[in-house]
Amino acid sequence: MRLPRINRRRFLVSLFLGTPALALADGLWWEPGWIKVRRQRVGRAASGRRFVQFTDLHHKGDRRYLERVVRIINGLAPDFVCFTGDLIEDARHLPEALEILSQLHPPLYGVPGNHDYWSGADFALIERAFAATGGAWLLDRSLEIPSVGVTLHGATCQRPFAFTRNPRTRNIVLMHYPASADDLSQRFDLVLAGHSHGGQVRIPFYGPVIVPFGVGRYDLGWFDTPGGPLYVSSGIGWFYANIRFNCRPEIVLFEV
Repeated sequence: MRLPRINRRRFLVSLFLGTPALALADGLWWEPGWIKVRRQRVGRAASGRRFVQFTDLHHKGDRRYLERVVRIINGLAPDFVCFTGDLIEDARHLPEALEILSQLHPPLYGVPGNHDYWSGADFALIERAFAATGGAWLLDRSLEIPSVGVTLHGATCQRPFAFTRNPRTRNIVLMHYPASADDLSQRFDLVLAGHSHGGQVRIPFYGPVIVPFGVGRYDLGWFDTPGGPLYVSSGIGWFYANIRFNCRPEIVLFEV
């Protein structure tokens, strides 16, 4: 049986009509739950220490998705885990989010995001849950972790920074708003942020269609800032619409 011949015009029409449909399918059904583990190296001399950053969970009751996030992190076996804001949007989802996060094997350290404030989340409850993992909820305070040679500085971005580098350790700043790295008065070894979601929808060769306030030019990935090298993660969850294109949700594994 002879197959019908596809001429150039028919091919171009099919390509023109099919590409938007594929992009829509990718953005709505594939990428939103297609978690990427991104590996990053910090510094030239490796110490053998590994830690994870995840951010912008925006837990809305999707228990299976969050349990998968926890399984992936546990499988990476990091020394500790950093969270950079936005656990929830609605306070009724906080107990479930914390119950699932309690299954993390490494200590969990974190800072709040704007939605944690806006939702009226119980910070005392979060503090107890993070402490139960061996970690801490860092509200404008610094904490040295001698076992890994790191000092974490947790910023709420609600007041001026007053952090001082610890000369005995590597110094990592956790914050939610990437643009706040410009307000640090000294350079740190690493600054971690979220909030932008990477824009969720990124046009090739253009970038994000839109980003929220507090992002500035720091929309996704690595940047050099007055506060030191900054990594902005695309995050785990979503806001406004569960759509991602060219911007997969990610868990970041750092080796220092």
